[in-house]
Amino acid sequence: MILRPWAAGDAVAALPVYGVHEVSRWLAPALEPVLDLADMERLIERWVTESDTLEPPQGRWAIFLRETDQLVGGVALLPLPPFGSDLEIGWQLAPDVWGQGLAAEAGHAVAHQAFESEVGVEELFAVVRPRNSRGAATARRVGMEWVGETEKYYNLSLQVYRLRKGDLDASGPTAAFR
Repeated sequence: MILRPWAAGDAVAALPVYGVHEVSRWLAPALEPVLDLADMERLIERWVTESDTLEPPQGRWAIFLRETDQLVGGVALLPLPPFGSDLEIGWQLAPDVWGQGLAAEAGHAVAHQAFESEVGVEELFAVVRPRNSRGAATARRVGMEWVGETEKYYNLSLQVYRLRKGDLDASGPTAAFR
């Protein structure tokens, strides 16, 4: 797979990811529902603008299949609210590519990039709603361990998964950043 920053022209291809209930139900309230192409265009515009203010290794990337150049999802490394001191890996995929290991591959690539950066990142988190079994399974496949539940983030009861720098496997990512 290829990970590259979001671009304005990605809206049509991104709508089947963010505009479907099976994906969007796990993203609220952090992400407003995407109801149509205009919403998707505004959201990507906001992500592009936001990316200009983020310090590496933070960012948002679109996920493309290397073989077909099809946009199939997104992955992000962003500061968690309310204080921004913890970094969260988040991933979203179109339902038609679920079960292929793509989210874990993208999360793994972002974790490697974060831990290899000069910023000194020592740990990353994923926060998952208790009934989101796919999200929890992906966090574990990335190498994260469950550390408990909290209401600290997003004012929701969430399961917290953590990956420490020393626990990341030694093999490099198979996804490439553009």
